[in-house]
Amino acid sequence: QVQFVESGGALVQPGGSLRLSCAASGSIFSRYAMSWYRQAPGKERDFVARILSDGSTNYAGSVKGRFTISRDNSKDTMYLQMNSLEPEDTAVYYCYAYQNLGGHEYIYWGQGTQVTVSS
Repeated sequence: QVQFVESGGALVQPGGSLRLSCAASGSIFSRYAMSWYRQAPGKERDFVARILSDGSTNYAGSVKGRFTISRDNSKDTMYLQMNSLEPEDTAVYYCYAYQNLGGHEYIYWGQGTQVTVSS
């Protein structure tokens, strides 16, 4: 059974930092394009950042320069380093995994981890 499990969410003050993790099991992690999404209360789930299997990355404009996505294929884990956090970053953060294998798409979501930025 393929699973992606997030951790690292917490309550943090504005200007603070957090590192989220997304650990994979049950599949070959290195083959997946991995992303972070977030969903604030009453809003749609939005794209945050993506890292492909070759290590290339892209970011939503609202987090560019503050957040860094990375992956460690030897640990089957993806990370999101979040710096200079703002109240607007408060949301449930989800990891998303995508692979297209021979025309078959494999898509997985984690269960989410809560990040709250508040003084």
